[in-house]
Amino acid sequence: MLIRDAEAQDIEAITAIYNDAVRHTTAIWNDAIVDEDNRRAWMADRKRAGYPVLVAVSEGGEVLGYATFGDWRAFDGYRHTVEHSVYVASGQRGGGIGRALMLQLMAAARALGKHVMVAGIESGNTASIRLHEKLGFETVGRLPEVGTKFGGWLDLTFLQVKLDDRAVPDAEA
Repeated sequence: MLIRDAEAQDIEAITAIYNDAVRHTTAIWNDAIVDEDNRRAWMADRKRAGYPVLVAVSEGGEVLGYATFGDWRAFDGYRHTVEHSVYVASGQRGGGIGRALMLQLMAAARALGKHVMVAGIESGNTASIRLHEKLGFETVGRLPEVGTKFGGWLDLTFLQVKLDDRAVPDAEA
């Protein structure tokens, strides 16, 4: 497996992985699927902001998953904090792809001088929560019934990891 920056030719697979998660999981709290133009614009926005979009690719060139991060909140005081997203293709989950993407994503955030990475995970997704804990994330909060999908309420668990040991926010990492 190779992890690399996403390219235009990956949009079809990224869109399929995203839409599968919308249709069949509580990983994405949207009800509507998207088209390739939507994911193309999304990827351009991430790259314009200087943020990575990574793909995990099999030896045969199949996109197995993707990952990115973006601003935590749109206020200057949060400039050192990002929230990430990692999605693995159906049938490929549980084989280490998510972990590999996360490790690369955390390294990319450190390289950009980010201090904290946040994860917002549906509270029933224990596999994702365990993965994050193994990578050093700590649970910092739980918001009951803040979302809905598939006719039920969803709870949101927040986890975070410090990416560096800076004592002063604008000091070098």
